[in-house]
Amino acid sequence: MSKYSVVGRRLPRVDALSKVTGEAVFSGDIALPHLLHGKVLRSPYSHAVIRRLDVRKAQGLDGVMAIITASDVPGYKKRSELTFSELPHLAKDKVVYAEQPVAAVAALSKEIAEKALDLIRVDYEALPPVLDPLEAMEPTSPLIHQDLYTNIIPNPEPGKKDRPSNIAYHVKINKGDLEAGFKEADMILENTYRTQKVHHGFIEPFAAVAAADANGKVTVWTQSQGLFIARQMIAQFLDLPRNRVKVIPVEIGGAFGGKTYQPLAPLCALLAMKSGRPVRMEMTRDEVLKDSRPAPESIITVKMGVTDQGTITAASAELIYDAGAFPEMSHGMFTSSNVFCQYKIPNLSLDTKDVLTNKVPSAYYRAPGIPQAHFAIESHLDIIARRLKMDPLELRIQNAAVKGDTLPNGEILPRVGFKESLEKMAEYLKQKGNLTGRNRGRGIACGFWHGAVGSFGAYIQVNNNGSVNLILGITDISGSRTSIAQIVAEELGLPLNKVTVVIGDTETAPWATMSVGSLTVYSLSTAVYRACQDVKAQMGSLAAKKLGADPSEIEFSKGLFQVKGNTEKSISFTEIARSTAMTFGKGPVLGRGALDGLPPAPTLSVHAADVEVDDETGKVRIKAYAVAQDVGLAINPLSVEGQIQGAVTQGIGWALMENYIFEKGVMQNTTLLDYRMPTATDVPMIEVLIVEVGSSRGVYGLRHVGEPPMIPVLAAVANAVHSATGVRFKELPLTPEVVLKGIKQRDK
Repeated sequence: MSKYSVVGRRLPRVDALSKVTGEAVFSGDIALPHLLHGKVLRSPYSHAVIRRLDVRKAQGLDGVMAIITASDVPGYKKRSELTFSELPHLAKDKVVYAEQPVAAVAALSKEIAEKALDLIRVDYEALPPVLDPLEAMEPTSPLIHQDLYTNIIPNPEPGKKDRPSNIAYHVKINKGDLEAGFKEADMILENTYRTQKVHHGFIEPFAAVAAADANGKVTVWTQSQGLFIARQMIAQFLDLPRNRVKVIPVEIGGAFGGKTYQPLAPLCALLAMKSGRPVRMEMTRDEVLKDSRPAPESIITVKMGVTDQGTITAASAELIYDAGAFPEMSHGMFTSSNVFCQYKIPNLSLDTKDVLTNKVPSAYYRAPGIPQAHFAIESHLDIIARRLKMDPLELRIQNAAVKGDTLPNGEILPRVGFKESLEKMAEYLKQKGNLTGRNRGRGIACGFWHGAVGSFGAYIQVNNNGSVNLILGITDISGSRTSIAQIVAEELGLPLNKVTVVIGDTETAPWATMSVGSLTVYSLSTAVYRACQDVKAQMGSLAAKKLGADPSEIEFSKGLFQVKGNTEKSISFTEIARSTAMTFGKGPVLGRGALDGLPPAPTLSVHAADVEVDDETGKVRIKAYAVAQDVGLAINPLSVEGQIQGAVTQGIGWALMENYIFEKGVMQNTTLLDYRMPTATDVPMIEVLIVEVGSSRGVYGLRHVGEPPMIPVLAAVANAVHSATGVRFKELPLTPEVVLKGIKQRDK
C-alpha cells in the first residue's frame, strides 16, 4: 500500500477538460482588434548570394501595412561567432538553406500578404550547395559561414582559432587506455551506421501574435518551451531591454524540443512595431516541415572489443552530425554524457563533430543526438551477441553499469535501476515466451539518459477558502501541471481539485529555464516542494498563535495543524487560510521556493520489439513492444505510461518510415502524405513495465521520464528486423523498399 495519498495515483490531467472542449487557448486563437496578418518570403535556393532585394512594389500594394528585411532588424550586428539566441531570422546578403526567411510582410489579410510576397523582387546568384557532411569537413570545401570557427570541447588551447571551418563543434572524450583495451579483446568489430533527418511531428504549427504599445513595449503570445528564453531571443532581435518585452504563454500543441526555437515571434514583434498594429503569423504545414529544427542526420562509426565470454574491454565511436546551416547546439555535448554510459567499459574514446551543410538547421529533438548514437551502439552489441552465440539480453546484463562506475565524462554513476530493469524485462519475456511463426523476430536495446537540469522558481498563494494557486513560469508539454499539482496536494494535505496551476507571463511568473531534457517535473518538483514547506512554516506560525502554542510545538499532517502530543488542540489548513483574511489581517500566505541547479538523476530503459516482416513487400509490422524503465517514482503512472508510449511511437516512425528527401538541399516531401508518420494502425499497444528505484537526488526519488524511452527504439526495431530476416541493416529508415532489397540480396 502506498504511503502517499495523491502522489502515485493514476489521475487524469488537470487540463484535459479544457483541451477536449476547445476552451484551451493556443496562439492561433488570440484575436486582437485591428489584427494584421503576417507572411514570410523564403529563399528557393539552399545556397545563394542576394544581389538585390527590392520591396517597393510590394509596399505600394493596397492593404500592405509593413515590410521588414534584414536591414530593418535593430539587433543585427557584426559578430565573430553565432550563438543559439542570436541566429539571424532574416537572411542578410546570403542565404544558406532553402526556405530561409528573406523578408516578412504584414497586411490586412493573408491574401494581400501573400500577393505582396509575389511582388518582392529578389535577385539571387546561386552557389554550389554543400550537402554532404563528410565533404563539408574537407579543408577544400566551400564555407557555409566565413566567420565561424570550430568550438573544440574541451579546448586544450582556449581562445586559439586557426581558420574558419564548417565544423561547428568538436567534442572529444577519452577514458582509460584504448589501445591496451583492444589488445585484451578476443574479438574486435567495427561498423558504420547512418540515420536520417526527421521532424518532431508536432500537431500545432508555429504561430505567434504580437502587439506594440505607444511607448514601444512589445507583448508577444507564442508557444514556447521557455518563456524567458523566448523573451531573450525577441529582445536581442529588437535590441530592446528585457523589461520592454513581455511574453505571454499559450497552450502548446506538441513540441518535443522543436519549440525551443522561435521562428516567427521576433518577426511578428518587429512587424507590430513597424506597423503600429497587432500582427498574427502562422506557418503552413509545408513551412513547418521545411523550416523547423529537425533531428540531424548522422554517420556513426563504432569499434568495440570483447572477450570470448562477452566482457567489453574497449570501445570507440566517431559521431558526425549534419547540423544544417547554423550551429544551433552541440550534439556532441549530449553524446559526451550519454554514450557508452549504460555499460562497464574501462577503455573508450568518443569523437563527435557537428558539421554545417546547406540544409535546414538541426537542433533539439527528444534526447538530442542520442537515439542516433544508440542505434549504432545497440545494433553493434546485437551483432556481437550473435557472433558470440550469447542471448542479447544476457550480454547486456553481464556488462551493465552499476553505482560507482565512472562515466565517459568523468562523473560517478549514482544508484540506478538498470539491472532491475533488465531483470524485469527478462522476466516479462520469459512469461511471454518465444516467438513463433514465419518471418518474426525480437529485438532488444537499452538506453541511457544522463538528464538535464535547470533553475526554477515557484509561488504558492493560499486562498481564504483553503484552495491554493501554484504560480509557475514553465510551460506544460508533458502533463507536468498535473504531476506538480499532485505534489502540492500531497504536501499540503489537499484534494487535487483545490490546487490550481497558473502558468504566468514573463512579468508575473518566477524564473524558469526551459521545458526540455525531461527536466521539468524532476527539477521543478524541488522548487515546488520548497514552496510547500514555506507555506507550512508560515501557516504553522499562524496555527501556533491560534492554539496558544509555540511554533516549534506544531506539527502538520493530512491537512491538520496540531500541537504535538495533543490531538484535541488542532486546526485545519482551511481554517487557517480563512483566518488570514478575517483575523490576522496580514493577507493571504504566499509561499516561495526556488532551485538553482540540481544534479541530474540518470535514467535507463530496456526495450523489446517483436516484428513481422512480409518477405514479398518488405513491410515491417510491429506486433508487440515492451519497455522497462526506471522512473524513480511514478508521480502519476498514467502520465508516465503516456510519455513512454508517445516516445516509442515517435521512435517507430524514425525507424521505419520518416525521412527528409532533399534535391539540391530543397526538401521534396513537404506534406504529411509524403512525409509519413505513424498512425494508430502502425503501432501496437505498448506495454510499460514501470521500475521504481528511487534517485537520491531531488525529491520523491524522481528521475527523468520523457527522453529515455525514445533512445533505444531505433535499435530495438532494427535488431528485431534482423532477427526476422537475417539481414543486418545499418542505415535508417527501414522502409519496405529498403527491407525488400535486403531480402532479395540475402536470397541471391
